[in-house]
Amino acid sequence: MSLILTEKRGHVAILTLNRPDSMNALGAPGDGDQVAAACAAINDDRDIRCVILTGAGRAFSAGGDVKSMKNREGAFGGNGVQIRDGYRNNIHRVVKSIYGLEVPSIAAINGAAIGLGCDVACMCDIRIAADTAKMGVTFLKLGLIPGDGGAWLLPRTIGMSRASELLFTGDVIDAATAADWGLVSKAVPADTLMDEAMKLAERIAQQPPHALRLAKSLLKHGQTVSYDTLMEMSAAAQAISHLTDDHMEGVDALLEKRPAVFTGK
Repeated sequence: MSLILTEKRGHVAILTLNRPDSMNALGAPGDGDQVAAACAAINDDRDIRCVILTGAGRAFSAGGDVKSMKNREGAFGGNGVQIRDGYRNNIHRVVKSIYGLEVPSIAAINGAAIGLGCDVACMCDIRIAADTAKMGVTFLKLGLIPGDGGAWLLPRTIGMSRASELLFTGDVIDAATAADWGLVSKAVPADTLMDEAMKLAERIAQQPPHALRLAKSLLKHGQTVSYDTLMEMSAAAQAISHLTDDHMEGVDALLEKRPAVFTGK
C-alpha cells in the first residue's frame, strides 16, 4: 500500500498518510522516497497554492514503526552506521520534504500525532487539530531521542520551556492543551476538521502564488539568518514581486474597491 495519497482540489493539494492499520506508522523502506516525490511534484506545480497534510483512519501518525524497532528492521535495522543512514536517507527525507514545501502547508491533525508523527505535523506551517487528537514527543519513553528534527523545530514552535516539558516528561497532551500552548492554532470538532482546513487553505489560495511562495521563504529563513541578511533577501523578493502582473492586479483591485483575482503572472 502506498504511504501517501495525493488529491488536488482547485489550488489546494491534499496529502494523506495512508497506513491506517498501523496508525500511519513511518519508517518503512521507501517512505522517504514517496514523500519526497509527492512534495517535489507539488513544488513543481505552480497551480498549487496550499497543501493540507492529514492521516487516514483514526490517527495522524503514531510515529516510527515500533514493530520494526522491535525486529530491528527497515530504517531501524543493522549496525549503528546503517541505522544512521536509515534515518538520514529515509526518515529525514520525510520530514525534510514536508518542511521543504514551497507553498504554505496545513497539518489537519485528525488523531494521535506522537513522536515522529508530532514532528511531521510541526514541519507544517499551520496546525489545526480535531478536538479528539492527542500530541506528544514520547521518544524518551522508548529509550530514544528526537532523531528527526523535533529538537530543532519544537522550541521554535512552542518555546524552550514548553518543548522541554513535553520532551522530558514524555507526556501526551490533548488538543485543548496543544492549542493553549500554541502547538496548534486551534482545536475544532473532529467532524469539521477537514472542512475547517479547506476553508483556511482556500483563503490562503486566494493570494498571489509567486508572492505567497516568496513570503513563506522569508518566514522560514527569518528563523535562522541575521536581520541584515533577511532585509537583503526581502529587498530582492520585493523587487521580483513589484514586476508581476499580480502586483498590478492587487493595486487595481484596491483602488477599484473589488476583490483581486490573482493568476500567477
